[in-house]
Formats: sequence, C-alpha cells, structure tokens
Amino acid sequence: MTSVEEGDLVARVEGAAGIIRLNRPKAINAVTLEMFRDVEKALDRFEADPAVAVILLEGAGERGLCAGGDIRTLWESSKVNGDLGKILWREEYILNARIKKFPKPYVAFMDGIVMGGGVGLSAHASHRVVTDRTKLAMPEVGLGFFPDVGGTYLLSRSPGEIGTYFGLTGQTMNGPDAIHAKFADWVVPSLRLPELREALTRLRSGVNAADVGKLIDGFATGEIAGPVAAKEPAIDALFGFDRMEDIFSALKRDGSDFAQATLKTLNEKSPRGMVVTLKLLRLARRSSSLEECLVREYRAALEVFRSDDFREGVRAAVIDKDRNPTWSPPRIEDVTPEMLAPYLAEIGADELKFN
Repeated sequence: MTSVEEGDLVARVEGAAGIIRLNRPKAINAVTLEMFRDVEKALDRFEADPAVAVILLEGAGERGLCAGGDIRTLWESSKVNGDLGKILWREEYILNARIKKFPKPYVAFMDGIVMGGGVGLSAHASHRVVTDRTKLAMPEVGLGFFPDVGGTYLLSRSPGEIGTYFGLTGQTMNGPDAIHAKFADWVVPSLRLPELREALTRLRSGVNAADVGKLIDGFATGEIAGPVAAKEPAIDALFGFDRMEDIFSALKRDGSDFAQATLKTLNEKSPRGMVVTLKLLRLARRSSSLEECLVREYRAALEVFRSDDFREGVRAAVIDKDRNPTWSPPRIEDVTPEMLAPYLAEIGADELKFN
C-alpha cells in the first residue's frame, strides 16, 4: 500500500514505526467506513513487515485524535432503512478486537478530543497516551445510542461505578481521569508528543511491549487521577444500582450540587438509551472478553439503528442542532422489559464473528 498524503487516512513507515494518521482535520478526524477499511489494510501491512517495530495512531490537525464515527452518514442510511449500520459496525467492531490482540506494540496518541469511534481505535491499544489537552468521552446516550466499540467492556472495568457514571452521563474525562478509568496508561504533555513520536520511530526492530512502555515512562508526568476520581465515593453510592429508576431516586434523595447537576444531565438523555446502556454495562461485568461484549453491542446497535430515538438524537445534536430531542418513550418509567428485549436478542445468521 502506498502512502497517500491527501487521503482521509495516511499509512506509512517512518523508521521503525508504522504510522496510522486519521486525516480529516476539518471533521476532527471523524471516521468513515472506508477509513476503517484502510486501517485494517495498514495493520495487515505493518504486521507483515519485519522492519516495523511499533504502530503509532495519531490524528491530523490541532483539535483531537477523533470525534467519533461519521454519524451523519449513519443517520441518512437509517432514515431510508439502509444497511450502513450493519456493515460499518461489523467491520469496526472486528477491527476493535484486532487492535486489542495486535501482536506488535500499538501506541495511541489520545490528544485533544477522543470520542466514540476514536475510543475504539485507541483505548484498546497496548500503549495509550493521553495529554493535558485530552477530552475523552462516550456521549452516545445523548444520541439515543449506548457506548459501543467495546465501550461497555472498558467502562465495566473502570473502578467502582466510575464507568457507570461516564457511560450514562457522557461526561468528559481529562487525561488523568482517563487513566483512573482505565482508558489510558500515561499522561504526556502535548508539547512533548513530537519528541516522543521521534523516539518511537528510532526504536530497534523486535522491540517488545515493556521496552516501549519504558520509553513512554521517560516522557510521562506520572498523573493517575483527575477531578472525577475525587468524587468516586459519591459516584459509587449514587450509581451502584442495576435499575435506572434506583439511580434517579438516589440522585434525587442526595441533594448535593453534584447529584443535582448529574440529575439534570441524565434528564437530557434518551431514557431508552440509558436503560439499554445500564443493562449492557452490568452484563459486561460478567463477560470474560472484549469479543463477548462486542457481540452483545452489535446486536444492540442493529436495534438502535432501527429506532426513532437514534434518528431523533442525531437530528437534535448533529443535523438541526436544536439540542431538543423528543425521546420515545419520554420517561425512564415507560421503558418496559418488552422494549429492552430486542436489544439483547441473538440475531442468527447476522451474528458478529471473529477470526
């Protein structure tokens, strides 16, 4: 594969590093189906090349690694009962699983904005670098969706109920909180990323994961917890329930400024999306692998793609930008077990499978 500098994805070898650069800076590198396919091709090439010691994922421009998937195109397909969701999520989730198991060190520069599909390309990496500029979030519940791309796996492995909080509220993590939530491994000052990048390209062939980790250690600040981590005792008490009704009741009873602000945030989200998210997070806690969670997410994503809430959430946030979605149903209490069941059902021949 040749390097195409002006394409939406740049893949090339620099020294010992196989560089994968998301290259849509005007869209904060939002990822399309073709870009996922190009990442897959790049990984094929770099895995087979003995001169490539390490993979480096980065984003073009100053705003961030990746703002997520190309949600507008998915919305357009959903409106006409198209099949883009079925195709894109299948290929994306298989890629997410491949990244986690990739045999060479895979370093992700999670600088600036990192959301949705960008989390899927970076947070499953073997070496995850955040910065003083990192704003990481999984805001899908605000779109009538849920944290996918292995988000349920990642969030369910955060300490205490931190993952439940981030998954349901869509709140943003800074770099240290991303480490506390187990979405990242090192904070490196953004101004030092070029220096670290240069050092990665100079690694010797055959370098192992521990060697790459020691290299990154030399650039890291040592920070491991941010402002949300300090609220963990309160978050554990408020979000330690298996039903959304109980979480809402706990927040209403609490009365603190934090609880009231959180309640206001949740009241803006899709009731159905919150119920689905909480159920998937609880199931993920009992899952032994990322693949198991991705299979469950794929089943639920196909149901979301057919739902009015997804179309309405994207309309309000991305298309019309009025920030005033009309959710169906409008209240948590109105989300019935019958509504939830299709999100968890096996889908037969279309089931997600991994090599």
